[in-house]
Amino acid sequence: MLPHKTNRGKEALYLFKSFEGIPAPYDKMKRMVIPSALKITRMKPTRKFCRLGRLSHEVGWKYQSVIATLEEKRKVRSHKFHVQRKKAQKLEQTAKKVLSDSGRAAKVQKVIESYGYN
Repeated sequence: MLPHKTNRGKEALYLFKSFEGIPAPYDKMKRMVIPSALKITRMKPTRKFCRLGRLSHEVGWKYQSVIATLEEKRKVRSHKFHVQRKKAQKLEQTAKKVLSDSGRAAKVQKVIESYGYN
């Protein structure tokens, strides 16, 4: 509970931000796992917990199923992107290996540098 009638509470409520999903500047960034923030490392095994989505659904939020379907779509897109990324990295590695093994890399590098790239 927030003491919203006091000055301290009003200030805290003014500074509070909440988002549904990932806010705009962060949705394009690479996501990382922070081990020190994981539930298994931060909470005692005997502690009870609940997720915000389940709690909200129990008090009347109507969009739990919508979020679940959107999350499934996101996972499918993410997996597809990951597979394509791995394939591209593998092709890039083989191309670098072929160029460096055959000794043609110096010739290609001269052409690249002639166009202004290094």
